[in-house]
Amino acid sequence: MKINRNGTDHLDGQISVVTGAGRGIGAAIAGRLASMGATVVLCGRTLKSLQDTASDISNLGGRAEAISCDVSELESVQAMAAKVEQTFGRIDILVNNAGVGGFAAPLHEMTPEAWEKVLNTNLRGVFYCIRSFAPLMIRRGGGHIVNISSLAGKNPLPNGAAYAASKWGLNGLSYSVAEELRTHSIRVSVVCPGSVDTNLMTWPTLWRC
Repeated sequence: MKINRNGTDHLDGQISVVTGAGRGIGAAIAGRLASMGATVVLCGRTLKSLQDTASDISNLGGRAEAISCDVSELESVQAMAAKVEQTFGRIDILVNNAGVGGFAAPLHEMTPEAWEKVLNTNLRGVFYCIRSFAPLMIRRGGGHIVNISSLAGKNPLPNGAAYAASKWGLNGLSYSVAEELRTHSIRVSVVCPGSVDTNLMTWPTLWRC
């Protein structure tokens, strides 16, 4: 199946990186970017799911490459950024989508280890990715960073305080970094989805969303 060119594919030639792209929202975002003409670098901890996403994109006529990466580890993110630069020489779009939940109990019952896991992935991971990719965008003369937050970054979330804290923090990070990178022609956007039941979606549907 070929991509249906309908006049909206204005990303031809651009290189995009999507974290947490093996399933759910990340896979949908990757599919949409590919349908608009971008080459998509799929990043996540589980290589098999990334390869499945890449295969789905390729079968629909898009271009995708899978790279295993744990955004909570700086060395892993730096290695991914180095590979992207070596392979493509540029990055135009960075989508920081990787995230984990944490809704099992009130905060006073949460273990420090669980807290660290949520904050390290949802907030520290975005810091690592921007730290690693923004210099490449600056050298290229511009780009677009999209941070996937949540309505939990705007509203109270009982039994999910760590998750809410990570998303409130991500919103503040996004607004501040937008001001820092504005002079480098880099746009920073933050998107705050509500609950998404991605299991109801199939790949052809995601592709056209």
